[in-house]
Formats: sequence, C-alpha cells, structure tokens
Amino acid sequence: QVLYEDCQMVGVNAPYVSGFLAFREVPFLVEAVQRLQQKEPRLKPQVLLVDGNGLLHHRGFGVACHLGVLTDLPCIGVAKKLLQVDGLANDELHREQIRSLQREGDTFPLMGTSGRVLGMVSCGDCRNSSRPLYISVGHKVCLETAVRLVKSCCKYRIPEPIRQ
Repeated sequence: QVLYEDCQMVGVNAPYVSGFLAFREVPFLVEAVQRLQQKEPRLKPQVLLVDGNGLLHHRGFGVACHLGVLTDLPCIGVAKKLLQVDGLANDELHREQIRSLQREGDTFPLMGTSGRVLGMVSCGDCRNSSRPLYISVGHKVCLETAVRLVKSCCKYRIPEPIRQ
C-alpha cells in the first residue's frame, strides 16, 4: 500500500562518472527524505531501497552507503547489473551460477578474491527472467536482512519501492 508519493523535476549539473554516482544523485534523494519528514513527520522510513550498490562498489561505498550515512536510515543497494569489483566478473562461471538458480528467491553470495562477501545474487522470478538482482548492504542493515527485505518487496523482478 502506497502511503506517500513524491515527485520532483531536478536539474542534474554533475556529469556521470562511473563509480561516483552518489555525488550526482544522493543530494536529490536526501532532499526527498527531508521533504517526507517535513510533510508527513509520522511517516519515518524504516529502510530505504536504492537503485544502485552499497558495499558492492569499487571503493566499498556505493550510493546506498552514501544515502544511508547522510540520512542515518537503514539502506539497501539493489542493482540490475553486476559491478565488476574485487575479482567479480560477469563471466561464464557467473552466468552458470545464475542458471543454477531454479526457484523464485534462490540466492548465492558474491565473494570477491579478497574473501569478503560483497553482496548476494537473487533470482526474483526465475521463471520469467534470467536476469538476477545484485543486493548489497548500504547502511545499518546486515546482508541477510537486506536479502529478506528485498525479496518481500518483489511483486515482479524489481522491488516495488524501486520499480514504482
């Protein structure tokens, strides 16, 4: 159930630079959270889902981390493409792992060559799509909780808060 909607046209002055998406987009997202707090103070978000990455990032601090720290809210990164960091690659081995996901909700961890788990691959609806989601921690949430929350918000492939 939608409790609040906000839409605003913004002028983006910063150029797109790979790995620095937060500096381009987060100021507008922070403003949206602030507008919500001003217009509907009784509606405090319990968690933010972001179309982008969290710890699964070249510098270990993607747009979901940036937004979470600035708003002091739990934040989860949900990406549609694999960011190739720490030895992760969209190679044949990775594609085979994706094909092995059989049931809706199946997952596997994204472990970099450093030995750190950077995120989780989740198959939202394997029957209709071979394209997984890449879930990573942003701020104030563990990976297991992040995966559970994203799955609970998926009516289709993309979680509803991001899709809408």
